[in-house]
Amino acid sequence: MLTTFFAFVKKETFHILRDTRTLAILFGMPMVLILIFGYTVTNEFRNASVAIMDNAQDELSQELVQHLLASGHFRLVDMPNRYSKLEKTFQKGDVKLVVVIPREFEQQFYRDKSAQIQLVADASDPNYATTLVTYATQMIQQFQRSHSGANAAPYRIAIESRMVYNPELSSAYNFVPGLFAFVLLLISALMTSLTLAKEKETGTMDLLLVSPLPPLIIILGKVTPYVVLSFINTLIILAMGYFVFDVPILGSLGLLLLLCLLYSVTALALGVLISTRADTQQTAMMTSLFSLMMPTMLLSGFLFPIASMPVVLQYVSSIIPATYFIEILKNIMLKGTGLNFIIQPTLILVIMTIVLLVAAWRNFKVVAK
Repeated sequence: MLTTFFAFVKKETFHILRDTRTLAILFGMPMVLILIFGYTVTNEFRNASVAIMDNAQDELSQELVQHLLASGHFRLVDMPNRYSKLEKTFQKGDVKLVVVIPREFEQQFYRDKSAQIQLVADASDPNYATTLVTYATQMIQQFQRSHSGANAAPYRIAIESRMVYNPELSSAYNFVPGLFAFVLLLISALMTSLTLAKEKETGTMDLLLVSPLPPLIIILGKVTPYVVLSFINTLIILAMGYFVFDVPILGSLGLLLLLCLLYSVTALALGVLISTRADTQQTAMMTSLFSLMMPTMLLSGFLFPIASMPVVLQYVSSIIPATYFIEILKNIMLKGTGLNFIIQPTLILVIMTIVLLVAAWRNFKVVAK
């Protein structure tokens, strides 16, 4: 009996070892998850994009700028010379924190023993904004102590912080756009991937393939109903965000809905591509969940800032559609910007949609043959 048991175990072991997909899931997924979580789930950050408005241009202010940049936490991307430029600096999305140094900074510090510095942060991501302000405050205080020495009346730098776009630091301003992108991508891709895989399983796909309809018409016919359903989902999510969580829509509602429709088509095209490669509904579902859910949650900027990730993961995030849609949502909803400020992520989504549809069409033609 024992010999029979070990023989059966041996057979099952060889069966598993021959199944490359099972081995990939068994050993590959834990390694990938450990690496992704290890590099993304952290409270630390590096190379955060900052702008410094140095109104003093004196020796002490230059020392302070060098002190802030020497840590490696901040990366200088702009030096505006007027307050009127700050709004456009934030709307472009290239800067998350602005350090404003007043005029006569050195004189105020040494003569009056008190100077004031303003920190202005983009609070569309409140957790990241709070972290940036906290780090900057600590570094400025360290700079203050290094120049005060052992004086009985040390010199003092007062720090005033201001949060733009989300002064109350409401977490809903961050998680509603992020969840919007995540849910819409997952549901749209999952729906279309399952529907075509179901056609294969039930055998009705063969009827479609022998029909006079060309592959492109079949794909568009399958996707169109789900475009409508996804758009209804979009309206529901937007309404809940606005009326339940008080997330504003400061920009054009028409532009927002149009780009939501574009993102839905991108997600649906991705689902069609997955379905052309999957033979069963189970395979389509597993592929959709593993290839979309974890990367979208962790690498799109939804939970963790992309700038703090290793360069390799930043490249991975650049091929995730949700990365660009979250940027679009925050710009239109929270910053009230127009198309001129989001033209780059919009064009990337358009290109992604075209590439995915062409790839799905080519794969579908192969299946048809």
